[in-house]
Amino acid sequence: MARERTRDRGRRERRAPRRAEVDGGTAVLEPDPDRPGAWSLLIDGVPQSHVDLDDPAHLVFEYQRRLGHVVDLVAPAGRPLKVLHLGGGAFTLARYVAATRPRSTQQVVERDAALVAFVRAELPLDPAARVRVRTADAREALGRFADGWAELVISDAFADARTPAHLSSVEFLTEVRRVLAPGGHYVANLTDGGPLTYLRSQLATAATLFPERALIAPAPTLRGRRFGNAILLAAGVPLPVAALGRRVATDPHPARVEHGRALVDFTAGARPVHDAAATSSPAPPPGTFD
Repeated sequence: MARERTRDRGRRERRAPRRAEVDGGTAVLEPDPDRPGAWSLLIDGVPQSHVDLDDPAHLVFEYQRRLGHVVDLVAPAGRPLKVLHLGGGAFTLARYVAATRPRSTQQVVERDAALVAFVRAELPLDPAARVRVRTADAREALGRFADGWAELVISDAFADARTPAHLSSVEFLTEVRRVLAPGGHYVANLTDGGPLTYLRSQLATAATLFPERALIAPAPTLRGRRFGNAILLAAGVPLPVAALGRRVATDPHPARVEHGRALVDFTAGARPVHDAAATSSPAPPPGTFD
């Protein structure tokens, strides 16, 4: 009995929340009570990502599920990809790619060195996953990649729950386009609320570099009624709009895909953003993450 109590105590201790001071504030890994190998990462109380070490293909957060759908559909199922992640968090999407597309080559760029160390220590990456993590600013790191290196660039970089201004401009996307291989795709996690000025400006900015664009978001966010996440997908080739639409419509939290004329109308009046006038995305209203 004493041995059983010791094992039970050890399991409870292993599943206790884990905390660390990182560059961006206080990082906490909260155990998922329903999944023994799963954790949620919060920074200063703001949910960042969810990871299931036992099943890396299990995505919980709405925006991560939508990014996962993009990963699934930009190339034939199972084919390895070369993926560049701008923003690391708990490496959820890198783990997802490694699980669903074995032998993929991935680079993660995360500027918060203390966060990288915390996550790697508490939620180690599989050594066989072929994921390299760089500690650097996303914009600066882009300049070190060769032309056409990536088949998919995923931008999910936030500071104080906002996308930094220097990752929101034509000049930034010009570098992204340079790093993308012909036929490659760019996908970004954006946040905004009514009147959606920032989101519309990001669509106008993407239009200067990418002829094909789509936006994935819940209807209340698209109408400006609720602050939330919107996923921008852009490329120089036709997008898997129909398949994306079917997937996001049947998610636990359904969303819509805007494309073509509807997206042009949605963007009407917005102007591309250049470095000189770029701003960070809006701060989430109080209570957004309560």
